[in-house]
Amino acid sequence: MPHIVLPTDGSSFSDAAARFLTEGKLLQPGFTVHVLHVTPELTGQVRAFVSKETIDAWHNEASEKAMASVCDILATANVPFERHAQHGFAPEKIVSYAKSVNAGAIVMGTHGRGAFFDAVIGSVAGRVLAQAECPVIMVKAEKAA
Repeated sequence: MPHIVLPTDGSSFSDAAARFLTEGKLLQPGFTVHVLHVTPELTGQVRAFVSKETIDAWHNEASEKAMASVCDILATANVPFERHAQHGFAPEKIVSYAKSVNAGAIVMGTHGRGAFFDAVIGSVAGRVLAQAECPVIMVKAEKAA
């Protein structure tokens, strides 16, 4: 069964990517979606004063919140999926995870802020696109009315 990686940050842009998958306009049925959320590593200063258990609980809570709406969209459409929470540098983790499951594609929402803004602050989607060994499909959410 083909694997699709769907990174999410809990935004409407990620929801748009999930809806794209459920509509079946491009991808054939029979794939499993790996919903992936990556929380950033905490600084050494934080780790020095906060217990590992508290940090792990924070990572898990943040990931569960971020994955909730995407998982609801997929479940409602009866699309098979798995949840995966990781922490680290998001582009590296997404590309590495996609490679580990031999993903047929990475489907992700994009904020579409523009080249200048992304050049200044960086773009997870742009870095994933540059580094991924499989196709990357970027879905831009429709603008709110």
